[in-house]
Amino acid sequence: MKKVLFVLTAVLAFSFFTVSGAAADDSFEKIKEKGKLTVGFCAQYPPFESQTKTGEFIGFDVDLGKALAEKLNVEPEFKDGEWQGLVAGMNKGDYDILITCMSKSSARKKNANFTDTYFNLSEVILVRKDNNEINGLKDLKDKVVGVQMATSSEKAVNDYPDAFKEIKKYNYTTEAFIDLKYNRIDAVVCGYAYAVVQNKKDPSFKIVGKPLHSSEIVMVLPKDADKLTEKINEALSAVKKDGTYDNIYKKWLAIK
Repeated sequence: MKKVLFVLTAVLAFSFFTVSGAAADDSFEKIKEKGKLTVGFCAQYPPFESQTKTGEFIGFDVDLGKALAEKLNVEPEFKDGEWQGLVAGMNKGDYDILITCMSKSSARKKNANFTDTYFNLSEVILVRKDNNEINGLKDLKDKVVGVQMATSSEKAVNDYPDAFKEIKKYNYTTEAFIDLKYNRIDAVVCGYAYAVVQNKKDPSFKIVGKPLHSSEIVMVLPKDADKLTEKINEALSAVKKDGTYDNIYKKWLAIK
């Protein structure tokens, strides 16, 4: 009899914790109940996210957030915040998800859930459009390359110490592009996002060769919000399959 009671107690305890564990993850149910997905980001990083003079949020991450919310059958709400405080704000409940060009490595360090990769952000080589001699890293052996100091682009070129004749370092990437335009240097290495913005201002430059470095960009959610993470991944897969993602990419991230 004692053995039977012990087994029944164990089964009941297991069932209780299983049900409690399952019920504890109501991350997606909360979104459905309120009918809204609150997206946090730092709106100072075009073309991913920025704010117009009239206060409208625009960019790749904004359009992607809208597309994902539509797949989840909820309304999107976008909230701007300081980059350093976004994860803390999410954990406090200010945001349901962060869609703000955060790398997988950074998300992992934040002890949070993260989605499948939605973009690979690269450090790329740019030259003048009329330059047909430089087609990639191998052609920079006797060339001068410009890069902004204290950036991931500087780290990327430092990973190839014998690939260039000289690495010229600048306080700002805009200064490097001016020197490139007037043939004072041969190429510039910068982040792909910056290259997109620069191309919209001045389409006289082009990307050549393979990226020097690439980071997987993910969306970030509260730790253990597994149900919502799963639903976001399903929505991301759906917008990629139906062509929505490609249209958003062409609008914001394609270099002409």
